[in-house]
Order: sequence, then structure tokens, then C-alpha cells
Amino acid sequence: MEEVCEGKEFSFPRQEENVLSFWTRIDAFKTQLKRTENLPEYIFYDGPPFATGLPHYGHILAGTIKDIVTRYQTMTGHHVTRRFGWDCHGLPVENEIDRKLNIKKREQVLEMGIDKYNEECRSIVTRYVEEWEKVITRTGRWIDFTNDYKTMDLPFMESVWWVFAQLFDKNLVYRGFKVMPYSTGCKTPLSNFEAGQNYKDVPDPEIMMTFPVIGDQDNAAFVAWTTTPWTLPSNLALCVNAKFVYLKVRNKNNGKVYVVAESRLSSLPTDKPKANLANADAKKANPKAKGGAKPESSADSYEVLEKFNGASLVGKKYEPLFDYFSDFSSEAFRVVADDYVTDDSGTGIVHCAPAFGEDDYRVCLENKIIKKGENLVVAVDDDGLFTERITHFSGRYVKDADKDIIEAVKAKGRLVKSGTFTHSYPFCWRSDTPLIYRAVPSWFVRVEQLKEQLLENNKQTYWVPDYVKDKRFHNWLENARDWAVSRSRFWGTPLPIWISDDGEEVIVMDSVEKLEKLSGVKVFDLHRHHIDQITIPSSRGHEFGVLRRVEDVFDCWFESGSMPYAYIHYPFENKELFEKNFPGHFVAEGLDQTRGWFYTLMVLSTALFKKPAFRNLICNGLVLAEDGKKMSKKLRNYPPPMEVIDEYGADAVRLYLINSPVVRAEPLRFKKEGVLGVVKDVFLPWYNAYRFLVQNAKRLEIEGCKPFVPIDLATLQSSNVLDQWIQSATQSLVHFVRQEMDGYRLYTVVPYLLKFLDNLTNIYVRFNRKRLKGRTGEDDCHTALSTLYNVLLTSCKVMTPFTPFFTETLYQNLRKACEGSEESIHYCSFPQEEGTRGERIEQSVTRMMTIIDLARNIRERHKLPLKTPLKEMVVVHPDAEFLNDITGKLREYVLEELNVRSLVPCNDTLKYASLKAEPDFSVLGKRLGKSMGLVAKKVKEMPQQDILRFEEAGNVTIAEHKLELTDIKIVRVFKRPDGLKDEEIDANGDGDVLVILDLRADESLYEAGVAREIVNRIQKLRKKSGLEPTDFVEVYIESLDRDESALLQVVNSQEQYIRDTIGSSLLPSTMMPSHAVIISDESFQNVSKVSFKISLARPALKFNEEAILALYSGDVKYARELQTYLLSRDHSNLKTEFQAGDGKQITVGCIEKVPVVSVVLGEHLHLTVGDYYLLSTRSTV
Repeated sequence: MEEVCEGKEFSFPRQEENVLSFWTRIDAFKTQLKRTENLPEYIFYDGPPFATGLPHYGHILAGTIKDIVTRYQTMTGHHVTRRFGWDCHGLPVENEIDRKLNIKKREQVLEMGIDKYNEECRSIVTRYVEEWEKVITRTGRWIDFTNDYKTMDLPFMESVWWVFAQLFDKNLVYRGFKVMPYSTGCKTPLSNFEAGQNYKDVPDPEIMMTFPVIGDQDNAAFVAWTTTPWTLPSNLALCVNAKFVYLKVRNKNNGKVYVVAESRLSSLPTDKPKANLANADAKKANPKAKGGAKPESSADSYEVLEKFNGASLVGKKYEPLFDYFSDFSSEAFRVVADDYVTDDSGTGIVHCAPAFGEDDYRVCLENKIIKKGENLVVAVDDDGLFTERITHFSGRYVKDADKDIIEAVKAKGRLVKSGTFTHSYPFCWRSDTPLIYRAVPSWFVRVEQLKEQLLENNKQTYWVPDYVKDKRFHNWLENARDWAVSRSRFWGTPLPIWISDDGEEVIVMDSVEKLEKLSGVKVFDLHRHHIDQITIPSSRGHEFGVLRRVEDVFDCWFESGSMPYAYIHYPFENKELFEKNFPGHFVAEGLDQTRGWFYTLMVLSTALFKKPAFRNLICNGLVLAEDGKKMSKKLRNYPPPMEVIDEYGADAVRLYLINSPVVRAEPLRFKKEGVLGVVKDVFLPWYNAYRFLVQNAKRLEIEGCKPFVPIDLATLQSSNVLDQWIQSATQSLVHFVRQEMDGYRLYTVVPYLLKFLDNLTNIYVRFNRKRLKGRTGEDDCHTALSTLYNVLLTSCKVMTPFTPFFTETLYQNLRKACEGSEESIHYCSFPQEEGTRGERIEQSVTRMMTIIDLARNIRERHKLPLKTPLKEMVVVHPDAEFLNDITGKLREYVLEELNVRSLVPCNDTLKYASLKAEPDFSVLGKRLGKSMGLVAKKVKEMPQQDILRFEEAGNVTIAEHKLELTDIKIVRVFKRPDGLKDEEIDANGDGDVLVILDLRADESLYEAGVAREIVNRIQKLRKKSGLEPTDFVEVYIESLDRDESALLQVVNSQEQYIRDTIGSSLLPSTMMPSHAVIISDESFQNVSKVSFKISLARPALKFNEEAILALYSGDVKYARELQTYLLSRDHSNLKTEFQAGDGKQITVGCIEKVPVVSVVLGEHLHLTVGDYYLLSTRSTV
């Protein structure tokens, strides 16, 4: 393995760029596909975005989810084809061209020619493809852009034709009407998206009018309210709410009898009607009115004759305002009921004109006032003018006719009151004319007929989160309406329907071949300007003329819903591939697609095959700006994605998005600081653990003179408890991630990984520093490093789908220590769970960390730093196995971490604590009701033995109520031993384990405390000097006190602890050779009552001058020249040379005019002063 830089110098974004270059060099994605081509298929459907805009965080989020799942499936033994798709047709593209060419009306397109218009559309479809590929690739997503699919390509469009033809053959297609926002200026329907682009505050009329009830004994009339008087000539029904209460009331002044909702009586006029109905309800009587008289209210003006519910009005006939639709009298002009009628405005009775309102149309259809199909009379033409049927207003623009229609209603004596009000109204964003709702002819798919099968198919799918499937999507399917799949547009897949002039002959094309065969025309493109002119001779003979194609194109949602078939040109190609693997295994998009792509996928697959289109689905929420608003380029309220990636890296962005509510279909407020948090909390600790491994492996290589080769995981056997624990924890990580990924719960993985990394760095590496640094022997060091190596390698493979760049970076260095490893981590299999997990040891280590945290809290409460040694700690827990672990395998880690000399186990939970039972009012309150008081009293009175029995049994019956462990809180109150004060002993617990610390000062622990202070100063000086943990230096100490004996006593008594901790002996300053090179030094005053100076020096040779002089028979000059030569040598090279000579001697014969001699290590010199010091102290002992 190669050396690696410090974490603060490591650039995650720059390293990701290097990884991208590496992937390009080895053609990683294609190679992976080639290597897995014989494995079982995993079919992933990628919903096609529009390429007319640049990718944003929503696309990056969905792309990340897709990439994680498909990478995981590849690593678990599947072949996963990933082709990018483009939605090329429809509104977004036409909008751009209309703006570019300043097109305002439909006629302008026809004038310039559909061919020119469509080619303009085609020219911009792929405008941002390069930018998309750049961003998506930079995020780490592997997907094929070269072999992409486009909805405008002939193979895709041909499959769409096939889908439609199948539906037609199954009698699932009919021609009917759909009420849509309609622009009279552009003579075209608009989508809801377009309709919402241009709202204005405008004044509009509002009127109340009467509809006399036929056969009513009081000559009562229904009173309805409308803000669109122009729709009154087309009235066919009145609608009430069956749940509302209605009143029949008589005006006390004029005797007229009206029927209105009880809650809307106040809307009826009094003797002095107000001009503005919109504000009528809000205006209150003025008690200070002139003359002091109180204005008459509606309640005062009307006498209630009868009260009844809305349901009783259903079916009642009434007299229409106009006779333009008298031919509908047998079915129309009656009362129907529906919940869409509200009582927040109007009279509680709504007038219905089915051709001009979505609810009007639905309600009239459901009540058989009109029939599904083509018999709907739309009395307003494409220009917004009344047709000849509306004789009195024929040829008039509807909005202009409002005043005259009101006058006509008034003239008939049917006007109750009128006025104007200002409200926000939609205008056409192209022509700036007010929109109307108008029924337009459309081709429909009979979705309502498929409802039961759709609901059943939905049950067969698996969604994350499941509530989106069970509630939102289920409800949408439950209320599904027939789907209008045609649009009166130009740039789209044309409907493959050819109809004769008399409408009697209809042919639907299911392939290009069929069209060519019937028309005799060769077809190369299926867009309108290539096929509109193609006719088909009538099969009935020449006299019946030809069949012509209907002008409409498909709604682009029909195209994207056909994607599972069209992207592989099914059934014309890939028949076996499709039929073996349908439904697809996985789809993922945003929450908005429950009414979009997810819906159309389900409808078409159900209609075609009676199956769902997919098996598994992840639904993500919306990524919002930090302020909670929608991300807006105009407002610049979010950082550009590439800016964040270039600063923190794509892996950090990926983990930030995945570890958020957005993966559970909830909204996420994107914060740049959150991405930085991922770098700090995940990647830097992970990198530092990896770097620590590399540093110590390199040190072992230098000391052992051979490359570090880790022990294979299968043969790695360690008696060390933390080795066993981290190996078990790693297997738990593998188990957990496999379990969660198989359940498509991506959001649970990152929190678990965070905990794992925290355990790896703050428990395993921290507690094992001595072993990893080689201070417990070379073999033990090799075992510990091998354990850390295997843990890092396994965790990298586990996290590869989530962080493809960082894991590749680590893997490329780690693989150098193992022969025969894969070229890329993305060619590796996902780790299998190997062996049994040590659940007991994992639990014991978790409890150990709890003990350490509890004890640290006690120290903090009493302001006792960890450098202050304490005499004793008691651990109280009923589990004997756990106490055995803590006092056995884990004892040394607890004592060292907490700087405590003795650990005492105790399984008597009542020795140091008394138990109290507290009822959980939040849980029990609602359940017990009036019994709560009695139960609470008895719970609080529970004796200690009863509490212990309750803890063991898990339940108890009190006052005839069975209570579980979740219903009662057990509180352990520390019971201080007699004779001790609060400041002398303290305890802390978490409800499971109790920790007691003896806080009394003990002079015998003074020297250990000073030793810790000295070590602390040495480590800080090393860091201040910029030394790496693997940099070996010699440490000298000099007393600055008059009486040096106190420091000398500490250094001597704590020598072993100091040497184990700093990795070398602490040397007296008097032993420093004159040739020693000092790196840094610092003086410290009055540290635990001693003052001293620490010096850090490079390793220096220690000569035995008498022995060297003896080599040359007392020749001082020769002896000095030998010493000068040895000091000029590189220290590490000299060490290596001695090791090559059996570690004992070297021959020196290269000094000019100086005799050749053999220099023996330990006799003539020592490589370090520390070596000499150790040897001399041992010989003294």
C-alpha cells in the first residue's frame, strides 16, 4: 500500500475526478455489464426526463436512488441494463418553440407548416444532453448515454402504436369529451400546467337566479349562483349536497318562495339588496347606522316553511331558464347530488352545464343526463362564440354576452340578485385572453372499467414508503377516471387511427409494416408531417373514398407509460427478454409521479397484461430550498448542484440526500452545511481509520523489511476481544445492509454506517492503538492490522453502491496488499455474511461504552479530568455474563479509558440503589380513563421486590388492568453508602446498568496522574511539531525544579505506562548526545506541582567510545573518523544494513586510509539512545 496524506489535505472532489478518469481508462461500466451478462436479469425502468432544461437536485436525488439500487443488484449477482431515456415530445418543447418564434395562435403553426414547426421542435430536444451527461456522470451514476432511448425515435413510437392498438382491440378505447382549460385566443386546450401560468385579478359578474320547482304546492324555486352567466344557456341540471340541510323559505315582503341551503340563507337578498355578493357575507350590520335602526337580516326577511335534507331533493324537475336544449328534457332539468357542492359561497345549489365544467360533466355523466361518447353538445365553437343552437346569442363571444344574458334572465323574472366581484382568474399565457373550461373531443382509455384489476395489481407491488401505495396511490386508483390520451397538438406521437369520411370505417395501426402495407407508402418517420398526408383506400370500394388519420397526437404521459415496451421496441424486438422479465423489478421517481408516470405505467400494464408494470418502487419527496420554498433559478435560493459537488464531492451529496426524510417521500430543505456535515461526520473519520491502517502497515514494513500482507479473513483467528467484536460488528453491518437493501429501505443504512464508523474509530482504533502501533509485539500487531484491513475492505464493499468514488479510492490502495484482487471495487461481489455473529460480545461492548459514558459524566459533574486517576469503580448489573465480560476481557479497556485502578462487579441491584415505579401517563392516560388515578397510586406504592418481579416477568396486573414494561418506568435512585459524602462517591445509570465512582483523593495515585499529564504534554508537542503518528522521535525530559527527586520518582515509577503510551522510553536530558538533532522543545511550569522541559529529537546513535577506540588499538583519529562516517549515514539505511547482517554487525571498509573493521550492534554502538537506555536499565535491574 502507498502512503496517504492527512485528512485535512485530502480533497474529496479532486480524488473523485481521478476516479472518474480511472473508470474511463478501464471502461468500468461496460466492463461490468460484460462480466455480468450471463447472470439473471434485473430489470430497471428509468423514467425519461425532458432534456429542454438542466438537471436539478430532484433529478440528482432520483438518479442517486436508482444508482444505489442498481449497483447493489449488480453486486448481488444480477445483470442490470441501465439506459438513459429522454422525453422528447409535448408541451415543454412546444412552449420553447412558441416563445422562440413568437407564435400566439394555432393558425400561425398551420401557416408556417407543421413540418417546419416540428423540425424546430426536434432541433432543441437534445440541446442539453451534453450537460445532463456531464452532471449525471459527475454524481457517480453509471448509466448508458450512448445507447439511450428517445420517445421521438421511430422504434419507440412504433411500440406506442402497438400499445394503443392492443387497447383498441380490447374495446378499451372510445372517442368522447374532456373538459379542459381552453384558450379561445389560441383555439386550443391547455394543460393544467399551462393554465396556471398567467393569473390576473379581474372583476367578473355574479348572479343568483331561480329555477321553479315543477309541481311544488308553494310555487317554490331553487336559487342557484354562478360567476359565469355565459354558461346558463347550456344548463342541464342543478346539483345539491345530499348531506346538507335545505330550507324552503318565503320572502315576507314579496311572497316569493325559495329553496336554499340552511347555511347559505344569509346570502339571499333582504329588502335592500347589496351590490356586491362576494362581500355580502363578510359585511356586518353597523350598530351606529343613521337613526339607530338595525338593518334587516335575511333571517328577519324570510319565513321558514319547511326543512329537509339534500338527498330528498334528488330527482325533482325544474323549469329551465332557456329552451335551447329542450330536446334533452326527458333526461335533463332535474336535481342531482354530489359532495363537490360546498357551503362556503353561493346558495348550496350549483347550476350544471356539462360542456363547461369538469365537475358539471362528471356529475351529469354519473347521473345519466348525458352519455359517455360523442353525443355531447358543445354550444361554443373553437373561437369562443356561441353556436347556432343558442339562437339569441349566436356568433357572440361568450364573455361579451354576459351582460345581455343577465338582462335576459332579469326579463324572465328569474333574477334574484346580481353584482360584480374581483377575483384571481386564469388567462392564456400565449394570447393573454381569459380561459374558459370547455369540453373538447378526445380519445379515451376506459380506466374505470379496469379499476378493480388496478387495485388488485397495486396490492402485488412493494413501495417504500408503503403509505404512498396504500393511501395516496390507492385513493387515486379508487377514484380513477377514464383517461383522455389525445392532444390537439403537433409535436408528439400521432394517434394511429385512420377513419373514413362517414366515420363508419376505422383502422388502427399497430406497426409501420401495417401502415406501409395498407397505404403503399414507405414510412421512415412517424411524426405528423411525415404521415398526415398518407391515406388508405376504403375496404368497401372506391365510392367510399379513403381513410384519413385523425389529427391528434398522444398525451406524452401515454408515451412514458409505454416505456417498458417501447424502450426495447417490444414486441418487434427483445420479445423473450421482455416476456421473461415482466413486470420490471424496480422503478423510482418523485411523489408527484403517483398521479403521473407510476399511474400510467400501472394503467397500461393492467390493460395489456393484467399485471402491474413493476414489482418494487421507491418514491422520494421534494427537494426544497433552505427557506422551505420551491427551488427557483429566478430567486437564486439554492446553491447550484455542481458548485456543491466541486466543493464537497458527489459522495457527500449522495449520502446527504439519502440520509434525509426525502427518501421517505417527505420534503427536504436542502442545506449546503448539511453536505459539509456528511464530510465531517462520515468521510473524515472513515478516511482517518483507513490512514491509520496504512501508516502502521508502512511502519511494520519498514521495521520488518517486508511488505505488509494481511491475514486472510477466512483464516484470521484472534483471541483479542475487540478483534472478535469488530469482526462481529462488521458481519452485523453486512447483515443489516443486505436486509435493508433487499427491502429497498435506503434511508436506514446511513445512520447504521455512522454508528459503525464511530465504533470503528472511537472504540476499535482508539482502544487498540498500542497493538496497531506494534507495542504488543509484531505478531499481535500483524493480527490487529489484518483485522482492521479486513474490516475496512468489507465495509468499503458494503458501501460501494452508496459512495462509489470514496470506496474505489480506498480499495485501489487496499488491493495492493492482496494478490488476485479485482481491478475495481465495482467488479467485486457484495459481501456475504460469514460465520456466526457474536451478539453477546457486541452487546457487552455496547454496554462497556455506556459504562464509560456514564463514568465520564460523573467526572464532568465533579470537575475531575480524566488525567486524575481514581481508585475504584463499581458496575452494578444483574447479568452475570456481562459482569464477567467487563471484569475479564474488557477490564483493561475500561480501566485505561477511565483512568481507574480497580473495577468491582456487583449483581445485587438493590445494594447501591432503591427502585421506584412511575406510571407512564402518556401511555396509560387514554387507555385507563377514570381508572388512571387508582392505578397510578398503586404503581407508585409497589414494593421493591414486586418491581423486580415485574421486570423479570414483563407484566403485572394492578386494579384488574394488565400493565406491560412499556407502561411503567422503573427509576433507580442511588443509595449512598453510610459514612460517605456526596463529593466522595457518586453514581450514574441509564435504567440498565449503574456505575459508581469512588471520588476520594488517593496520594498513591498522584504519580500516575502526573505521568498522564507528562504524556499529554508530549502528545501535544508532537502534534504542534507536525509529526505523524508513525514518525519515530526520541523524547527527553529535564526537571526545572530545584528538587528533581519528585519528577525522577514519577518517571521511574511510571516508566512502563509512559513507554507503552508514547511508544518509546522517556529519556533523561543528560543522556542527549551532542550530535542529537532537536526537532522542538517546550517548558511546562507547575504541572501537578512539578515543572519540566520536554525535547523531541531525531533518533541519534549512541556510541561506546571505549569499545570503538579498542577497535583501532587506541587510535583516537581512526575512532573519530569511524564515528563521523556513521553519523553521516541515513539512520534508516544504517538500520536496514544492520538487519541484513543478522541484525548484529556490519563491516566498514570504505573510509580512506582507515583500517577495515566490523562494527557490532550493542557492543560498539546502539542505533538509538532509547535502545542503550533500555539495555542499561535492564542490566541494572
